[in-house]
Amino acid sequence: MASFPPVRSVERALRLLQCLNRQPVSTLDVLYQQTGLPKPSLIRLLQTLIGLGLVRHAPQYGAYCVTSAVQSLSCGFHSEPRIIEAAAPVADALTRTLKWPVALAVFDTDAVVVRYSTIAQSPLALLHSSLNMRLSLVSRALGRAYLAFCPRDERDILLRTLARSTQREDQPVHDEAALLQVLDETRARGYALRSPSVRPVSNTLALPIFERGHVVATFGLTWFSSALSPDDAIRTLLPQLRQATQDIEARLLTVDAPFDGGIEPLASPLRSNRRRAKET
Repeated sequence: MASFPPVRSVERALRLLQCLNRQPVSTLDVLYQQTGLPKPSLIRLLQTLIGLGLVRHAPQYGAYCVTSAVQSLSCGFHSEPRIIEAAAPVADALTRTLKWPVALAVFDTDAVVVRYSTIAQSPLALLHSSLNMRLSLVSRALGRAYLAFCPRDERDILLRTLARSTQREDQPVHDEAALLQVLDETRARGYALRSPSVRPVSNTLALPIFERGHVVATFGLTWFSSALSPDDAIRTLLPQLRQATQDIEARLLTVDAPFDGGIEPLASPLRSNRRRAKET
């Protein structure tokens, strides 16, 4: 919750925009009924929105409607913000329960990039921050979870791209047989582990997040190698990590739901079946 009172004029303007978006045209009486705002206030707000080019007034009909300019208010809300919005509460809750930090990563050209992390909330984090860190598709668990579960034709293109990489952690791509075996094993068991040669002080267990049958992000938990062996981590942490990814996938189905007059947290999702990536 905010530590200061909300700006009422901003609340009123946003509520008015939401009402205007509910129907093609709106009369002043309709807006009054839906918002409960005094008509003089509505007129001032409408004139402000008209001046900004977000609303158009048709005097002959006494009606108001939004313009195409309102699309600029949502142009920044694309796949990454959607995924972060769906994953953040689940990630926070998982770290509160298990204490270990978790991270969400999305694909970017030839790596995955961390877009959300609970390091700041974890008492057991090795790093100060991992936000915007680029991680190898070949050696890192979050990267392997993407490379193993993306469509085969996409994987083949990525392997050819990575073959030109000069990054040290990408060099195992040149042993194609060994790498394909790792990816096949990862896909068969449903989760990825970090290469033992990379930062052996810790390890990461990562799973893919699916939407409409395609991997759209990866979700991983990191622990101290001195505290847990990989087998112990898989036995004790994997079930809760897997449930968390299922919850994120379920929340992705609700992120695009229209506003109902106020910005509220998403409802707790029902458990959903995992979507499996299909070979192409």
